[in-house]
Amino acid sequence: MLKPYKPYIPQTIGEIMDLLGSMILSAPTFKDKTGYFPDRNINTTFFALNEGLKTIRKKAGEDNYQALVALSDKMRAHFEADPESKTEDVIKGRDCITEMEDLLKASARRKAR
Repeated sequence: MLKPYKPYIPQTIGEIMDLLGSMILSAPTFKDKTGYFPDRNINTTFFALNEGLKTIRKKAGEDNYQALVALSDKMRAHFEADPESKTEDVIKGRDCITEMEDLLKASARRKAR
């Protein structure tokens, strides 16, 4: 019997960037097509993303954190509105991912200085 799927919570900006990259590929349903993670879905994916954002809250700064959470909410709404990729909502959701990546890159650069 398989253990229930427990999503990995990203711990760094780099790991969140990796998660966002995988989200672009698995959007809009986030279901695992390989069969290795049959319980993975939109709920588990966004849980991992939002919990990961909490782990980098201090590093990113409060303003960036709030913007990232707002983008996450907006992105999820777009993907839920178009689960079959028939409208422009999936593209808009992926645009949110790009915006999040830009914010995270800027946070990482600012922190490196």
